[in-house]
Parts: sequence; C-alpha cells; structure tokens
Amino acid sequence: MTVKRVDNVGIVVADLDATIQFFTELGLTLEGRMRIDGEWAGRVTGVRGQRVEIAMMCTPDGHSRLELSRFDAPAIVSDHRRAPVNSLGYLRAMFAVEDLGDTLARLSKLGAMVVDEVVDYEGIYRLCYIRGPEGILIGLAQEIGQQTTRVDPTKRES
Repeated sequence: MTVKRVDNVGIVVADLDATIQFFTELGLTLEGRMRIDGEWAGRVTGVRGQRVEIAMMCTPDGHSRLELSRFDAPAIVSDHRRAPVNSLGYLRAMFAVEDLGDTLARLSKLGAMVVDEVVDYEGIYRLCYIRGPEGILIGLAQEIGQQTTRVDPTKRES
C-alpha cells in the first residue's frame, strides 16, 4: 500500500502564541488548539509523562497542516532551531507565496529575517530562506515565470 497523504508536519516551539501569530500572518489558519497528555500520548511518542499544548495550522488550500507543539513536560532535551541548512534531520518547510516582497515585509514585522538573500531561479521562481519565530527555518517561493522541463525547487526529487 502507498501513502495516501501527508497529514501534518510537527514543529516544537517555546512560544506557541508568537508562532501561531507568525504562521497566521503567512496565511495559514488556526484550526484548533488543545492540551495533550495522558498515558496514551506517551505510548505514541515514547515521551512518557508528557504534557503538551498543540495548535493545528492549515494552509489556504486545505491540503497541508503544521502541528505546532509546546512541551510543558518533560523539559526540552535538545534545540536544533538555529542549525545551518546543511544539518542532518528536519531542515525546513517551504511555502509557495503569491508576493514574496509583501510576505517578507509582513513577516519582518514579526521578527523574520532572510537567511542570506532573495534569489531568482532561472526566471521561474524568486526564492529565499527566512528564520521565523525562535529561529525556525522556512523557505518561501514565488512563481514568476513558466517552467518547462526544469526541476521545481520547491518539490523533492524522487
């Protein structure tokens, strides 16, 4: 059997309110917010005794979600938020945007910073990486031209 879909991508944060505000400004919608605890949750994650508050954010097309989690217990054991882009493990989430300049202007008011620079990929995309709340790495891509047989840099190759 094949995978049916990606239900969500999880990101652990320290400041859930600020992160919700950031992703709302990006264009996602808060679907819900709740506390998760109990013995069952620890059996799923392998983190016994966890007390977590989560917020589920949905993209405008309704197909993708981010699950933002803030752990009240146990204490956070490691921090990868400011790892460079060539680090192993989770790297970033990439979002397609309508207007990269406008998006950057709005997100910069919430502390977002471009990692290096905005680039033009062969007249097809304007791309950049930003550091969002708490240093979370996010990619932004604005389609600016027609793609022929070139690789879409926002999609992973098989």
